Amino acid sequence: MLNQFRNHINTNLSFLNEGKLLIAISGGLDSVVLTHLCHALRLDITLAHCNFKLRGKESDEDEQFVLELGDTLGLEVFVEYFDTETYAETEKLSIQMAARDLRYNWFFNLAESSNFDYILTAHHADDNLETFLINLTRGTGLNGLVGIPEMNDNIIRPLLPFSRGQIEGYADKNDLKWRDDSSNASNKYLRNKLRHDVIPHLKEMNPELLQNFKKTLEHLNDTADIVDESLNAVSKRAIDYIDEHQITYKISEFKKVNNPKAYLFEMFRAYGFTEWNDVVNLLDAQSGKQVLSNTHRLIKDREHLILTDLCHTESKRMTDEENFLINESDTIINTSFGVLLFDEADAVAKSSKTTIYVDKDLLNFPLKLRHWNDGDVFYPQGMTGKKKLSKYFKDEKLSLVDKEQVWLLTSEDKIIWVIGMRADRHFTANENTKQILKITLK
Repeated sequence: MLNQFRNHINTNLSFLNEGKLLIAISGGLDSVVLTHLCHALRLDITLAHCNFKLRGKESDEDEQFVLELGDTLGLEVFVEYFDTETYAETEKLSIQMAARDLRYNWFFNLAESSNFDYILTAHHADDNLETFLINLTRGTGLNGLVGIPEMNDNIIRPLLPFSRGQIEGYADKNDLKWRDDSSNASNKYLRNKLRHDVIPHLKEMNPELLQNFKKTLEHLNDTADIVDESLNAVSKRAIDYIDEHQITYKISEFKKVNNPKAYLFEMFRAYGFTEWNDVVNLLDAQSGKQVLSNTHRLIKDREHLILTDLCHTESKRMTDEENFLINESDTIINTSFGVLLFDEADAVAKSSKTTIYVDKDLLNFPLKLRHWNDGDVFYPQGMTGKKKLSKYFKDEKLSLVDKEQVWLLTSEDKIIWVIGMRADRHFTANENTKQILKITLK
């Protein structure tokens, strides 16, 4: 296996020969073999071990084993301790997912702080099959069936072409020692059930299972490339507008394709949506209808779907409820939408969307910053008569999300300025104004 591993590295992962490498090592068979193989190739490796404190004495013995292995091979070893159960409870995660988050976050931080080029994990071909079957049983799209990537940013999985049998054979031939995790023997977890009860039967039925599975993954990845190409073409036509708050998609482009649900799934699955019939129904829903995931919101607005970050929306709502009070002595006000500057001016200049000039004598302090409400009316500068804000926003072609970003500067609840858009003429300074206040949005 060493020669096969060397050929694989030199042919497909030659950059590892020159890199500074961090090996994620549990002390189990797979990561121990990976360590010995890399050491045999004289790669520049360092070990990183996580003690999750989940198996008492056994966890500490795993740590001691890794430290002794590092000492034997002359390798530096990093060890980190985690309160996994508390983290899982706080983040509302399973123990397995909590441990995964903790270890990868630590690996990334360690790689950055100590200048490691790549993080190596010991995933192999059997892990790939197990992951495929887990995703298959839970329901997934094509993305869940293309297998574990050999390279994912700075995470490299050099054992992925090799089977568990090959790894065991190398360990036995070289009389290697490793630690057995007692939790791997339990069928409490789906992965272990597949490993112990399902995959052995599949291999018994077809001894070429892993080889054939590898061919299947190649075909699926080829198909995924075609899907990505088509998806990118539709996405390019559908995306109408992007800014820091939203991505706006033209509904007409989804209706042109043969299977809108498939494109919506591929376009929005990364944002945590799961109710795909509800997402499809947005195409013909009334404006204002929305679908939520844990992190994002998809809202129908006339001829568009608008994707926004739910955390940003919730944060904005909290800020809305607070309202800002501005005293006469205030000159700088920091807000979620920018900085407002209040300065006295000697003369009136031309107003703009970001600067207005008002008659200070007409203001009653404290002024208030607030979000707009239904029924709000103002008297737009440069226009005659009054106008409902809702009608003004419609004329300005603001989306539902755009309207959520609008703030008002008010005096005794009368609108002074629709900030960043238009001032109210009742407060506008003129040549007869004695105290001119210049208000600027930065």
